[in-house]
Amino acid sequence: MEHNLAVGLDIGTTKIVAMIGRKNEYGKVEILGIGKSKSLGVHRGVVNNITQTIQSIQQAVQEAEVAADMKIQDVTVGIAGQHIRSLQHSDYITRANSETVIDEEDIDRLINQVHKLVMLPGEEIIHVLPQEFKVDGQAEIKEPIGMYGGRLEANFHVVVGQVSSIRNIGRCVQSAGLELEGITLEPLASANAVLSQEEKEAGVALIDIGGGTTDLAIFRDGIIRHTAVIPFGGNVITEDIKEGCSIIEKQAELLKIKFGSAWPGENKDNEIVSIPGLRGREPKEITLKNLSKIIHARVVEIVEQVYVEIKNYGHEEQKKKLIAGIVLTGGGSQLKHLKQLVEYITGMDTRIGYPNEHLAGDSDDDITSPLYATAVGLVLDGLKRHDRKKQEQQEEIIHEENQQIIEEVKEKSIKERRSFLDKLTERVKDFLDNAE
Repeated sequence: MEHNLAVGLDIGTTKIVAMIGRKNEYGKVEILGIGKSKSLGVHRGVVNNITQTIQSIQQAVQEAEVAADMKIQDVTVGIAGQHIRSLQHSDYITRANSETVIDEEDIDRLINQVHKLVMLPGEEIIHVLPQEFKVDGQAEIKEPIGMYGGRLEANFHVVVGQVSSIRNIGRCVQSAGLELEGITLEPLASANAVLSQEEKEAGVALIDIGGGTTDLAIFRDGIIRHTAVIPFGGNVITEDIKEGCSIIEKQAELLKIKFGSAWPGENKDNEIVSIPGLRGREPKEITLKNLSKIIHARVVEIVEQVYVEIKNYGHEEQKKKLIAGIVLTGGGSQLKHLKQLVEYITGMDTRIGYPNEHLAGDSDDDITSPLYATAVGLVLDGLKRHDRKKQEQQEEIIHEENQQIIEEVKEKSIKERRSFLDKLTERVKDFLDNAE
């Protein structure tokens, strides 16, 4: 596949989306094709029927291929589900030579060391995300590359998931005839698609309300600080409507989308919806007020659980305050009056997040719907991976060429280094004198 193309595959509880995107000359992402199918083998973000999931994936991929008129080979897949948890961990390495500057390799060594952490049986580390570094005890360093120091330590945000669930997803993708190019945590993908850099700096909580799970990602100072997956989503709301009104699931889902509201005070007592009865039975009449009450009760429960996680991160401490508040995305964020309810419960500023942060200006309205936030994020992630690979290949070529030059230069370098530093010092001094 050409390097400026990427495919995101979002395996959700209610839908599976395949999205093909490419970078245009302005660095923005154009979506070439999108395919979506009903997800039949996934429960709360975890695959529980391999055969059905493979069929759903193939259907979505085929649709995207037809739309973009091309074949798909590699995909970047999102992983979520109730088995995901995260923990904080700090670790350090002692460098053999503190006379040399810290480089990428040192950081990789430190990250690899964290990957060796002993997990509970059946768990595996998915992401190791450095928070901040310390060099020789000097704290709060964001970028240690290029600094001198003997001891390099860091705090990490470690995301852990169940091996079997991750493998099952990999198996589904391969059986559907695709190559697994990368795995990304879905809350991270959604965050890339809908959050601006300013929000990540100021402090923001992204809440992605999906069908089976609600994902949370918290950023502060541009760095991810906390992630969580709550095993409730839009489907439980539908389930409650189905039980509460004694109707079938399809009708409950339609009711939720068309007439549902998270705020019961909005509806008058006399607003009624009539639902056709099954097979010649009498139609059912449901008041919108009751419908809202059912939805409200469940949404409050979901939002309160998310708020507990935000408090666990430490939002109430002055230093950790999330100034940009909350961004809601995912299909569940389209529920009427949800923004107001979230603001009421948490007291934090809230907006609905549309994945148009990195998309080209002429993208379809459909694609910029919160429904597709994760898929857009996965495409972005795939493109980033391609860029990295390309860069590494170029660096390897340059590295080989440089090796020869280095050998020749080594003999002369010691004398020259001294004079080069002298010249540099003089240049800096001159600059400072002139600046006055």
